[in-house]
Amino acid sequence: MTASDLQDLLTATLTRQLGGSRRRWKTVLGAVRVYDPATHPHCNWSVAPSGSVAEVAAVERLLDRMRGEQPIVSEG
Repeated sequence: MTASDLQDLLTATLTRQLGGSRRRWKTVLGAVRVYDPATHPHCNWSVAPSGSVAEVAAVERLLDRMRGEQPIVSEG
């Protein structure tokens, strides 16, 4: 899975579960940053969400789950 695939999956999941627009959730998520798996072997990506307290909390809950399901992604 690529970083853009992950961002699309996160956006679609948030939209489906919580409503709102894909554009808003993509803005709340921001970019998916990918790190070298050699230095981050358990999970090589991160997201720094910004938005309301409720939006950030919803994103963080989803990110916790997704780190277990998709711990390694590639650039792109």
